[in-house]
Amino acid sequence: MKHRYKFLSYSTFILGALLLTTGCQDKEYAVPTAKDVLQNDVIKRTLGPNIVGNEIEFAYAMGIIAEKGSLATAEVNASIAGATGTYLDNNFYSTNPSTGLDLGVVVATPSVTSGSKTTVTFNSNIQAATLRFHYKIPEEARGKTVSFTFSVKSSNGESVSYKMGPYTIAKMAITRNLNVSNGNMAYVSIADMAVYNATDAVSKAANIDLVYLYRNTPTSSAFNHALVAPASSTYLEGITLPAGVNNNTKIIKTYNIEDRQLSDLGNTVFIDDIDFEKIDFTTAPNYAINLKAESGSWIETANGKYRAYIYINSVNANGSAVISMKRYTMK
Repeated sequence: MKHRYKFLSYSTFILGALLLTTGCQDKEYAVPTAKDVLQNDVIKRTLGPNIVGNEIEFAYAMGIIAEKGSLATAEVNASIAGATGTYLDNNFYSTNPSTGLDLGVVVATPSVTSGSKTTVTFNSNIQAATLRFHYKIPEEARGKTVSFTFSVKSSNGESVSYKMGPYTIAKMAITRNLNVSNGNMAYVSIADMAVYNATDAVSKAANIDLVYLYRNTPTSSAFNHALVAPASSTYLEGITLPAGVNNNTKIIKTYNIEDRQLSDLGNTVFIDDIDFEKIDFTTAPNYAINLKAESGSWIETANGKYRAYIYINSVNANGSAVISMKRYTMK
């Protein structure tokens, strides 16, 4: 119940067409003739579900031969205006062959975003460049689709454009790197996508869905790090819960879903909206014990409003852990 996306490789835009020759006979190489018109192309760089608060990144390539002029302006128009942090990078990047790191050269003024449009003005005598566009997904786009029109103008008055999309924006929300600790920051709220201590949990009682526990039990079955519903009658002995904390949350433990957006491990596994809709919680227990780093748990809140996936980024023998979460609203 997971999606796998393949990486797409991209190369810097090369002015003119590259000629590929095939066949049994060798042919003498000839430098291809560049087109004498303004050209552009776009590639989407980011992978996985498009989540509010995250970025969608594109590489926008443009070029014109020197005899025809130079690049003047480039613009990206989104069907839904991006959130603060949307910009068109004014650097042209190449890769350092020794380190593999990006090397940026400024080729335009810093971008200006007005409403749904983001624009840069090129420096003089720039004939070709690939600029990266970063679209910060706004709350207004949640559960909708967004499209983009990339366009470039040259000094001789030519203009071309390239359309990308539509791209579906996920309904789910995401939060990363929440610190939980035994007996302290131990009360997890799916609704709030937050962690509370016992004092703060009193005012948030209706929203507390999980209790984080740690027990080192070397002489019995392993318990270690655990997520337990407040209503569990099995694993909360000896613990006094904050007043009103009593939700009976359903939990399914799993070891094989290392979501890239939660784990940042560089893999190509992503949890998407449809995964939350398909999970069957009919026989799910209200606890998950012996959780390990890079494992996770599917969660359904007692009122059925939310489903979530909690990923264990790391665990510590002192009774603490770091978790990240994707949450989907069911109703």
